[in-house]
Order: sequence, then C-alpha cells, then structure tokens
Amino acid sequence: MARTGQQLRVRTAKAMAESRGATVRTATERRSGLGDRLRYMFDNSMTRGTPALIMWLTVATVMLTLVFAVITTIFRLRSEATTGRGFFKEVFYTLLHALDPGYIGGDVGSWGFLLTMLVLTVGGLFIVSALIGVIANGIDSKLADLRRGRSIVLEEDHTVILGWSESIFTIVSELTLANESRKDPVIVILADMDKIEMEDELRVKVPDRRGTRIICRSGSPMDLDDLRLSSHETARSVILLAPESDDPDSEVIKTLLALTHNGEDGPRIVAEIQEPSNLEAAALVGKGRTTLLDIRETVAKLVVQTSRQSGAAAVYTELFDYSGDEFYFFEDHGLAGSTYAEAQLAFEAASVVGILDGTTSKLNPAPDTVISADHTLIVVVEDDSALEGQSRSMTEPALNRLGEQGAVEARPTQALVIGWNDRAPIVVRELDRYAPPGSTLTVVTTYGDPELPVFQNLAVTVVKASTTSRAVLEEHVGADLDQIVVLCYDRDLDVQTADSRTLISLLHVRDILSRTGSETPVVSEMLDDRNRVLASVADVDDIVVSGEIVSLVVTQLSEDGRLEAVFKELLGADGSEIYLRPAEWYVQPGDGVSWATVVAGAARRNETAIGLKSALLAEPGLKFGVVVNPPKSQTYSIGPGDAVVVLAED
Repeated sequence: MARTGQQLRVRTAKAMAESRGATVRTATERRSGLGDRLRYMFDNSMTRGTPALIMWLTVATVMLTLVFAVITTIFRLRSEATTGRGFFKEVFYTLLHALDPGYIGGDVGSWGFLLTMLVLTVGGLFIVSALIGVIANGIDSKLADLRRGRSIVLEEDHTVILGWSESIFTIVSELTLANESRKDPVIVILADMDKIEMEDELRVKVPDRRGTRIICRSGSPMDLDDLRLSSHETARSVILLAPESDDPDSEVIKTLLALTHNGEDGPRIVAEIQEPSNLEAAALVGKGRTTLLDIRETVAKLVVQTSRQSGAAAVYTELFDYSGDEFYFFEDHGLAGSTYAEAQLAFEAASVVGILDGTTSKLNPAPDTVISADHTLIVVVEDDSALEGQSRSMTEPALNRLGEQGAVEARPTQALVIGWNDRAPIVVRELDRYAPPGSTLTVVTTYGDPELPVFQNLAVTVVKASTTSRAVLEEHVGADLDQIVVLCYDRDLDVQTADSRTLISLLHVRDILSRTGSETPVVSEMLDDRNRVLASVADVDDIVVSGEIVSLVVTQLSEDGRLEAVFKELLGADGSEIYLRPAEWYVQPGDGVSWATVVAGAARRNETAIGLKSALLAEPGLKFGVVVNPPKSQTYSIGPGDAVVVLAED
C-alpha cells in the first residue's frame, strides 16, 4: 500500500508539471544525453577502485596545467625576461605551480600573472590533496589486505592445518618438535578468523617454534578460492580439525570435498570425525588418501586402557608425543635372516616392536619370525635421525636372572564409572571386552539417560544422582572396587565447568579411598590440559586429556601415514596391546638387572618389552615413574610393585 501511494504521488506531480508545460524525469528513467553518457562512463571507471581515482586526478592535473599554460602564454602574463622560454617550458613551470604551493613565493611579474598563479596553486592544492588521500587510502587498504592474510602461500613440502580449535596449539607444538630435523620447515594455518588474532594466540601458546615458520591465512577451508591460499596441493600433509560448531562433521566433509575435488592425487589428509556414523561418508569423500580419526573411539579406548593399569597414560603419552620416544620405521636395518627375538636385542638405543610387510603391519610377532630384507622394522626410538648409524647392542642378557612366575588366573572385578558423556557407551563396551565373566559395573551420573544393552561379561547398574555429593559417593565408593573411572560432562556443561565438577568428584573419591586404606586406581578424563596440574592434588593415578591425546595422534598420522595401521592395532580389539605387568614375571627381583635381560624375559613369554615402571624412576611429587625404550646396557634394581611395559596379545 505504501508503494502504491508513492507511485500515485509521483504520477500526480508529473501530471501537474506537464499541465504547466514542464517535463518531469524520474531518477530511474532511461536517459540518452551526453551528460548522462559521461556520468555512466565515469561510474563504470570508478569500479576499478584506487587506480581509476588516480587516473582521473592525473587527467584533472593535466587539464588544469594545460589551461593555465595557454592562458599565461596567450595573454603574456609572465615577465618579459621569461616569455621566450617556449610553450612546453611554460607547461612545465605551470605544473610545478599546481603541485607545489611554495613555488608561488618565487614568482615575479604583474598582478595579473600573480593572481593567475594563485588561482592555479589553489586548484592544484585541491587536486594534490585528493591525490594524496587516494594514494594513502589505497596503501592502507592494501596493507589491511596483507594483514588479513589474503595472499597465496608460496611454499612446498609444508604442513597445512585447516580450521581452528583448542587442539591446534598442541598440534603446532608437536609439529615444531617433529620438524627439528627438517630444513626450513613451514606450517600453514588457514582458518575462518582474523589473521592477527591467530598469530597473537600462537605467539602466547607456542612461544618456542624451534626453527619452524608459522604462516596464518584468513579464509574458509570449505571455499575453493580461500583453500588455494594455503597451497595445499604442494603440501606434505594436510590436517583437518573438527571445528567447534553445532555440526562439525558436516564442515569436515565439505572441506574434504574441496580438498579432493581435483582427483585422488595430492598430499596425505588427516581428518577428525566426532560422530562415528559419519565415518563412512567421510571415507567415500576422502578418496583413499584420507586418514579418519574417530575422536570418541580413540579417547574412550585410551580411558579404558589407562583405567585397567596404573601408569598406562604416561606410556601412551610418551609414544604419541614427539618430546620422548615414539614409533618410527627402519628400512635399512641389516637384520635379514635374524629372528624377531634376536632383533629385539640388536640395537642399543632402539626397541624393535613389530614388522611392516608392504602395507601390513604386525606388532609383537612370534619370536621365531624370520626377518627378510623386504621387511621394514617398526621401532620405538627417540627420533628418526637416530636410526642412521644406530649402534648394535653389546650387552648379553643374563638368562639365569629370568623370571619363572606365570600369569595369575583372572577373577571377576568390580568397577565404578562416575559421570556420563558421548564416549561413555564406548567406555562401557571396552570395559566389558576386558572384564572376566561375572564382573560388575556401577554407573553414577547426574546428566544423561544411559540405556545400555546386556553385555557378555559385565552386569551394569545405572544410578542417577549427583556425582559431586559426598553422601552419594560414599555409598558407591568402597575398598572392594578394582577400578574407578571419572568422566566429564562435556555434552551438558562448558569445558571449565565440566572439569570443575570432575575435580570435585575426584577430591571426594580420593578422600574416601584414603580413609578406607584402599589403593584402587582412579583414572580421570579432563578436557583442558591446564586442569591436569590441579587434578594432581586429588592424587589421581592417571589423567587422560581428551583433546591433547587426540591432537598427539593426529600429528603423528600427519607425519607418517603408515602409523595408521600401527595405531589401529594398538587401540583395536585384535592384535597386541600395551600392558603393564609385574616385573617378577620377566626377571628375578634384585640389583644390577640389565634391560637386555628384561627384553629376553619378555620374548620368552611371546611378548615385547618396551619400558619399565618403577617408584625409583619417579620424579618428585609422583607416585611412579615410567621410562620407555631404555638402553639395553642400562641396569635397574627390580623391586616389589615394579612393572614391565609390554606389547602382548592379551
């Protein structure tokens, strides 16, 4: 109605004007006059931005100079002493007047000449001021574009990180460690946030770059044009982070489509997936060169592994990060014809833990497996550069010190899970897989509605109650428990609130256990690594920081795609896994036991020894210490409570 009224008023005004003999033209009426055409051409030229403005100001300066040069020449306004200089010199001096206001101070001549030059100078002031403003704005705009990170990255063999989350700081820190042996390493980060903000946060969270250059670019990883800024096609690997949004997997899959739209050729891609149901769709998009990490499955399995055996979290962290010893592949090993048992004792500072045959890996193969020249050894060593010139071990194992005790028959266990989240069903499923028949599990949670099926080995009871209530915890925490797992409420609470609830529960649980004299292992899941230190007050055996452990695995996979098969076996239901078993199973307690002797004791049990847990190795403030891949010649004093870290079938 408003639009109809406006049209009526326009028609009425037009009719009244026509009755008076006038012609009315509306703003949107098509025109064809010379002025309209010139205005149209000017508007079109303005779409070119700063260059067009500079061009028009240049034209205005030339026109102004020519007009006043013609005036001074025709009317002979300049003094007689300088009139013979010619027209082109007159144009030049007129241009100087237009560009430099101070030039008029040296003029000599009639008042007509001086006033003419004054008008010229004033006109030049307007043009020069506008020109300076246009150039300054153009430079500022260009600098702003550069600061926003909109230029393409001209790098090769670099690592590209797409997206931004809290895990990026751990990933970047680990990559700087992995890149120490590389020449001029580069990490490129492309995220939909301000470049300056990214650089400032990285400067605070990752101050030590260890020679690695970090380049940030602003843009959406899902946009093909923005994605080209990272030069991902020439990268060594691409890490695709799950964004902190309502539907992170959809954004990950869209980004995978952008990365693989040109075909299967390209760098290795490692992507995080939150929902296991989206793994199949992401695998179809990945086109065979994408490693997909199921975040829920990975974290849940690590929580279960660490809850079953105290100290396991330290072992996994040591193997997954780059600050200690980790998995590498040794091709030129020179052990063709040797058995796997002999290979375990071959190197002084490297632990042989498996064999890679083509694309098939096997951790802890049978001791009598013969190694061929085509086999690649899977080893645990400090750095891949340490493999070159790896010295052979000269330490002979003391076979008279090997342990004789066999495995103890498993008995039914009682476990307690405090808290509930999206990973909890997987945790319970994994607990059932390891639990002996007749075992029980109690789940106490404030949030969520756990609906669990009937398991094979576990009888599960669910209790809805406050997990920060002392009375509730005293009712369910007892000395007869074999393991306690405290999960965080990340689905229902923000990160810090969820960790705070977890810390309160931990304090109560540890106090209740200390009053009963129980040494039941307590394992907790944390979201923020900064809260790990606070949790140490609660005397927790192990802490799994979900975001950190996933970041460590992602970084390892981005550096070497062959690790996917190794981690799959290490965390899967089939194959060998990490166990911490009593040291007396492998060697006789006492002083002066070489690590080579421990390795031989494990090989005799069809296991692979990779580390030792002992109170004597603990740092101040810790209950135990874990060392991974000790030298074969290193001697230890084996006592009660010590454990050997091994790879074993069950």
